[in-house]
Amino acid sequence: MGAPTWPPCPPTLGSAPGNPGRSSVKLPHVALAVLVAGMWGLAFVATRMALDDFSPPQLAAARFLVACAPALLLPRPRIPWALLIATGLTLFAAQFLLQFFGIALGMPPGLASVVMHTQAFYTIAFAALVLREWPTGRQLAGAVVAAGGVVAIGLTVGQDLTVIGLVLTSLSAMSWGVGNILLKRLPPVPILNLVVWLSLVPPLPALAVALALDGPLAIGDAIAGASWRGVASVLYLGVIGNIVAYAIWGALLRQYPAATVTPFALLVPFVASYASSIAFDERFGALRLGGMALVLLGLAIIVVPLGRVARGVPAASRSPS
Repeated sequence: MGAPTWPPCPPTLGSAPGNPGRSSVKLPHVALAVLVAGMWGLAFVATRMALDDFSPPQLAAARFLVACAPALLLPRPRIPWALLIATGLTLFAAQFLLQFFGIALGMPPGLASVVMHTQAFYTIAFAALVLREWPTGRQLAGAVVAAGGVVAIGLTVGQDLTVIGLVLTSLSAMSWGVGNILLKRLPPVPILNLVVWLSLVPPLPALAVALALDGPLAIGDAIAGASWRGVASVLYLGVIGNIVAYAIWGALLRQYPAATVTPFALLVPFVASYASSIAFDERFGALRLGGMALVLLGLAIIVVPLGRVARGVPAASRSPS
């Protein structure tokens, strides 16, 4: 049987009968996964910029108010409210509230991208425990190599990292992993509709946190005093980082095992670090570059079946044996 077409017709999200063990990724899907990694990498820079004008819960509320606007036109997907809310709370609300607080409280944007992409390992572990999607030996080997790269990159951080920032960002990554599993268990529904309606969940809890911590007048003051850069960052996070990126990511999770899709998130630190070097003059040494090389090597081990490479056949050109 050939590899699944892209996009599904009509675009749907949920479990994919017949593809539970698919591990070789078609080249167009690889390009899409890399594109999503780029979107999310730039989102860390946009987040740091937006936090100059908004508090963490204000930013979370603003991001998802932008992202959920199309719900006025798109019908609600046929998903029970309880499952919709649970997915929205983990995949969106908790992940980004924790991430924004982490960055605001001493987690540098470049390092945040490194810690956040550990969600790949949480997702693989949760998928094995809950969905019985056991990673192959090759995928495990690649994950180990990539994890070594993560450690090497983390060792390049100076004194600008706080314990609370690290803890909050780690919890954010874990919430993302839980959300990935809930996302994969959803029944087939239109992808765009789902992403938009999931975005309806975070604004209320985020606004509640903002009212409790910032006060009722702070929200209006933040909006009135926001710079053009802050507004542009919010729009980027809501439209590109949320609707577009998650729609593609969710579709990939539908078609491939979590252990195959999630390692592409390991590319996020490359984009985030480069963008941070431009925006914030961040510099990198040999150890960090070595860690990045290990991450790429680990990703290659996971994605490219070595047997087919040895035979000179592109891994993505054939269905898995």
